[in-house]
Amino acid sequence: TSPEELLAAAPAACFSMSLAGELTRRRTPPGRVRVRSTVVLDEVEGGGHRIVASQLVVRASGAGIDAEGLRAAAEDADAGCPLSALVRASAEVSIDAQLETEEA
Repeated sequence: TSPEELLAAAPAACFSMSLAGELTRRRTPPGRVRVRSTVVLDEVEGGGHRIVASQLVVRASGAGIDAEGLRAAAEDADAGCPLSALVRASAEVSIDAQLETEEA
């Protein structure tokens, strides 16, 4: 495992736990939360190689969760995850959170 892979995994795990907590706080506990993290490493002029982008692809399901509730919970989860803030200090961060069916 490379340091970049570890850096991608840490915010994904943090975000996943934070999202589950936010959904539970809203009385819509998730049945399932899946998070895939991708980071982009690029050479920055005068700065060497840096992570310049991070994308989290989030799929969640559970009784009572709707698209708007998931979007709001994802925003709060991102704000509450200290590793998201760490990555955001030097990289563009995007989150694609969508509902999925329980069978997926």
